[in-house]
Amino acid sequence: MSDKQELRTDQGAAPIGAYSQGLVVGDFVYTSGAGPLDPRTGEVVGTDVAEQTHQTMRNLGAILEAHGLGFDDVVKSTVHLQHLKRDFATYNEVYKSYFTRPYPVRTTVGSDLMDILVEIDFVAYRAR
Repeated sequence: MSDKQELRTDQGAAPIGAYSQGLVVGDFVYTSGAGPLDPRTGEVVGTDVAEQTHQTMRNLGAILEAHGLGFDDVVKSTVHLQHLKRDFATYNEVYKSYFTRPYPVRTTVGSDLMDILVEIDFVAYRAR
């Protein structure tokens, strides 16, 4: 018997492959990697890493909200940047504006992304 519950919201970008927007497993919520897609049109929002990071965070926030969580519930994030050295400082300023201390643990790597500049996934803890 599976203890997984799918999270889905039309306020975040729809999956474009065989994956869920998020899963609840026990006390944790796991999101798929989200990018800067407009939830209504599916089009990329923004031409620079700041705009794309804001849209990505809005999409992730909507997935968290679908289960009554917020950014302060995030305990881990993984971030992929198309141009790690060029864009890290700008992305980091936008990213940290969504959190309060203590910040989630984080891994940030350079990746070959498909026509976007940033992709982020979260692990969040939901206290019962």
